[in-house]
Amino acid sequence: MFLKTIGYIGLGKAGASMASNIPRAGFRLIVRDVEHAREQKFAEENPNTSVAEAGPEGFRDCDVIVTMLPQGKVVREVVLGETGIAKGLKPAVGTIIVDTSSSSPFDTQSLGKDLEGLGFVLVDSPVTQAHLHDTDTGDATLMVGSNSQEAVDKVLPVLQAMAKYVFHMGKLGAGHAMKTLNNYISAASIVALSDALVTGQKFGLDPIQMIDVLNVGTGRNFSTTNSYATDALSRRYASGFQLALLVKDIGISKELFDRLDFGTELPDLILKYFRIPWPFLILQPTTRSC
Repeated sequence: MFLKTIGYIGLGKAGASMASNIPRAGFRLIVRDVEHAREQKFAEENPNTSVAEAGPEGFRDCDVIVTMLPQGKVVREVVLGETGIAKGLKPAVGTIIVDTSSSSPFDTQSLGKDLEGLGFVLVDSPVTQAHLHDTDTGDATLMVGSNSQEAVDKVLPVLQAMAKYVFHMGKLGAGHAMKTLNNYISAASIVALSDALVTGQKFGLDPIQMIDVLNVGTGRNFSTTNSYATDALSRRYASGFQLALLVKDIGISKELFDRLDFGTELPDLILKYFRIPWPFLILQPTTRSC
């Protein structure tokens, strides 16, 4: 089936970046964001793009609807809440909802079951990237979970418009399980790198040279090649990813470990580190719905 009209909900930093690839691939795009000025600006800057009309009916003509929101509970509210988009969708159209948010795999499975009862299919497809700004150029990585191979095949052209690498990880929730484990590993490396850079400086090492060494050795990771090299050492702190979201992601990892009866103390240790700077930060809200 040829897809023509795609809906996209959530135009934050990651959402706008990912969504911009869709109209460039030839799809008609209908967008919505909690900030009306942001959705209007996005529609003006991207071809074949319009703002969804208010209310549940705004996405009634969409073949696929992509969500990029702070967490799974927000996704549930946007889809099934009092003014949720599901009320405006028609099961006969066969609309598929693709959640690219960083959500709990268990929340995803629960939402998928409820949507199935209404005649809709949910696919989880969260995003990661090997380099900063891969999401801008369609070079990101998507981790897909679905109980329907037919649904995956149907949405694949949209996924391939947003990402260079698309991995079907397994059943519904598998994509979000992989995402949280990916972020868990990344978060652990941030803690280790921070300890190493501070300790190295105390010994007299140059932190910039330390990064150079790490990037051609076994200590190489996303933070050494990207965020620390470009934003931390320069003190720009402009990578665009909120600490509160990373804390949320580690909470999801901890939930996964606990639900699967895997004992590890590392998640709590990471959370302890990440919560130290909270009193000094102005935290932005991360649970708003559209």
